[in-house]
Amino acid sequence: MGVRYLLLGAGRQGIAAAYDLLRFGNAAHITVSDVNPTAATQGAARLNALLGRSLATPLTLDARDTNALRRALSDAQACVSSIHYAYNLDITRAAIDTRVHLTDLGGNTDVVRQQLALDDDARKAGVSIVPDCGMGPGLNVSLAMYVMGLVDTPHEVRIWDGGLPQHPEPPWNYALTFNIAGLTNEYAGTATFIRDGKLTPVACFDDVEPIEFTGVGRLEAFVTSGGLSTAPWTLLGKLRRFENKTIRYPGHAELFKGFIQLGLLETGPITVGAVKVAPRDVLHALLEPRIRKEEPVRDVCVMRVRCDGVKNGKPAAAILELVDYYDEQTGFTAMQRLTGWHASIMLIGAVEGRIRRGVVSVENALTGSAVVEDCRKRGFRITTKTE
Repeated sequence: MGVRYLLLGAGRQGIAAAYDLLRFGNAAHITVSDVNPTAATQGAARLNALLGRSLATPLTLDARDTNALRRALSDAQACVSSIHYAYNLDITRAAIDTRVHLTDLGGNTDVVRQQLALDDDARKAGVSIVPDCGMGPGLNVSLAMYVMGLVDTPHEVRIWDGGLPQHPEPPWNYALTFNIAGLTNEYAGTATFIRDGKLTPVACFDDVEPIEFTGVGRLEAFVTSGGLSTAPWTLLGKLRRFENKTIRYPGHAELFKGFIQLGLLETGPITVGAVKVAPRDVLHALLEPRIRKEEPVRDVCVMRVRCDGVKNGKPAAAILELVDYYDEQTGFTAMQRLTGWHASIMLIGAVEGRIRRGVVSVENALTGSAVVEDCRKRGFRITTKTE
């Protein structure tokens, strides 16, 4: 018997996750739900066309409707949520009550902590729930756990990752492949790293550095918030250093530093004439039309993870690189694949019993080796070397 899946949110990353579940998750059926009936219908139709089989059906569903959500969950065995993180706690509670495995695309570490507090309830219900999946946080943390295992004693782990247009257009040199609110959320506030063995807050856009990837060229990397989820707290006491940076084309950091200095990422309302507006809403309205490109967005995602430590009694470094491009055959962007497929990989692991029952953080869910094996099965180009 195959598995009955439910998708909450038929956006870009959600449809990519559903496609992967249908290919690799022993799926009997997937219900593609969205508050927008057109999105649900088109998403299900696209999946059936890609797979050449009628395994997906649409459902109009507002996840804020608790009763409707529970009815939909009751018809499934496992669910992936790609809707806004503000609903993840309620969805987690509903999944536990209906005994359904769950992964989500996260987006807020405080919400993730509240989900993790439901660990005992999920364990008693016999389900596995993994919040905060995706490219970063998510896959970057899984790959960090893998690289740590390539040395005998890890001391420092650094991650660089980002999504870029293959053909950047000035002045922005950036193409938005997900919700703009997710982008500005990453660009605001502080990140929490491990430095000198201590949890350390670091401001966004701090510590800009050049970085290069073969075939992509010279880029820049800088601090953004939330990219490690709960992993710094988990690895505290095990590493002297643990941090990540976001990668963009050169000049991006300087541009957004100017926006920050103008106050355009602030969320508190200001008065303009007789109207009160939130500066970040103004930035969204003005910037999104300029950086969101018509489909398809031919992008490239890059990731590098470096672990310095000791191997065979000597200083050593293990380095992993992943470069993924827009897929012409399926029409999925690299961002969709790396984000959605990490969530589906974790959900398949939950269904197959390879993740313990309860609410489990990404770094404690599937092993790094298991994630790398699943990524390679899907054709991701992952290279490693030791120095």
